[in-house]
Amino acid sequence: MSDRSLVIQSHTGEYRAHFVEDALSKLNADIPEGAHFIIDARVADLYGSEMKNILAAPSVLRIEAVEPSKSLDKFPGYVDHLVSHAIRRDQLIIAIGGGIIQDITCFLAATILRGVAWRFYPTTLLSQADSCIGSKSSINSGEAKNILGTFTPPQEVFISTLFLGSLDERDVRSGVGEMLKVHAIDGPSSFRLIAGDYERLFSEPQVMIGYVRRSLEIKRPYIEEDEFDRGPRNIFNYGHSFGHAIEAATDFAVPHGIGVTMGMDLANWVAVRLGLSSEDHFAAMHSTLKENYRGFEDQLVPLEPFLAALSKDKKNTGTGKVTLILPGADGYVAKSQHANDGAFAEICRTYFESGRTA
Repeated sequence: MSDRSLVIQSHTGEYRAHFVEDALSKLNADIPEGAHFIIDARVADLYGSEMKNILAAPSVLRIEAVEPSKSLDKFPGYVDHLVSHAIRRDQLIIAIGGGIIQDITCFLAATILRGVAWRFYPTTLLSQADSCIGSKSSINSGEAKNILGTFTPPQEVFISTLFLGSLDERDVRSGVGEMLKVHAIDGPSSFRLIAGDYERLFSEPQVMIGYVRRSLEIKRPYIEEDEFDRGPRNIFNYGHSFGHAIEAATDFAVPHGIGVTMGMDLANWVAVRLGLSSEDHFAAMHSTLKENYRGFEDQLVPLEPFLAALSKDKKNTGTGKVTLILPGADGYVAKSQHANDGAFAEICRTYFESGRTA
């Protein structure tokens, strides 16, 4: 197993992301003593027979993996469950699910009893290819998305592509959106590589797992150098500021990875009109990005709520300005600030009206 693992360095020491196809059955056969499980309710239903021992463990918290579940007002109930099951600092919380379950578990592990170890079994492509490494967790409070969070890495991550068989195509494309983002950050040649294999991602599991691993390999040096997201790691917000605003403006009708895909496309569109990038670069990425947000190209994104959500992004530091990650003339992305004014609003409006379907 070790030769297939990625080792990630963090402020708490190293942790490993293991690629283990039968990870769930191994866990079911050997449950750590005193483990507390936090499980996506749908995953528990789908894999009930494969995780009988897990679901029969003394402390199991099933949570619906929907955005409201990671709102601050839900956490007293989660804490009550762990306290009623006598959680101790020397015990372990095990998360089985996607990004929402990851965020909930990580936040709880970081704060309950001033810190409890946790492990992660990511069940979505989005969490396997991106969020499972990097230490970050974020939860929502009121209308503010991802406003509270910590940097608390898991003790270990176990990646099994067997979970991907139960995902619908929309969920797979949501994960692919994050993979496209990571490869675009690595540069135009990396993006061309994954774009050339785009269709094979959905039909050839070995191609998919190869790009999952490559996505984590690209991300690893950034999170090791800048674990607390203060410098170089900022470029992983490419597509995210726009994507989060699209999610919020549509009341989360657009899934996260699809929003990021559209957010990258919008970032490329904006960069052209701000004189930073070229139409050729926009066109080179647009066809693949458009294919990945297929079915959402006509989704209404109300402009005022979109701009309002964008202005609340926690990465903004200047009054009246938005902090964005945009491509430059060479196709590589970088951080910049731009006025959130009428001209900027008009650029965004033209994208939603005509740029998505160009």
